[in-house]
Amino acid sequence: MENATSAAVHAVANVIERPQGYWNPEGATGSPRIVVHLSEQKAYFYRGKHLIGESTVSTGKPGFSTPPGHYHVVSKDKNHVSSEFGDYVDDAGNVVKPNIDVRKDKRPPGTHFDGARMPYCMHFNGGYAMHQGYVPPFAASHGCIRVPDGMAERFYNAAPEGTPIIVKE
Repeated sequence: MENATSAAVHAVANVIERPQGYWNPEGATGSPRIVVHLSEQKAYFYRGKHLIGESTVSTGKPGFSTPPGHYHVVSKDKNHVSSEFGDYVDDAGNVVKPNIDVRKDKRPPGTHFDGARMPYCMHFNGGYAMHQGYVPPFAASHGCIRVPDGMAERFYNAAPEGTPIIVKE
């Protein structure tokens, strides 16, 4: 009975620690490649022919779709801050208008723009990037591929500039 309880607790702990996917690069060789499936809201990381990681993602919501295609990581920025999306905040740091697009949303008087943090950012197609962010179980971004905390860093560290990113329906 004790062993069964211990095993059950351990199994639950593993699920809690890694609910977004898995990562196991041991023994895998070959060039890195990331494949994103929009219909699944999942990203897969390969080394050669070996699948070493899988993560839930959140891609572009309707009107801001993530474009399918074959791309490459063109630049990386571990501490990227958006120049387009974020909040308008007052001098005391209070959010006056959240989740704005500076190209469309007028700045209220007495506020300034505070760009959204996009850690572990890998740009792959113009303004499109794969980065850490909020990952609900559906497409919710402005076109980027959001990866959950913990998995974003793994993908970032394993994908040098030039790594292919394939986005499929």
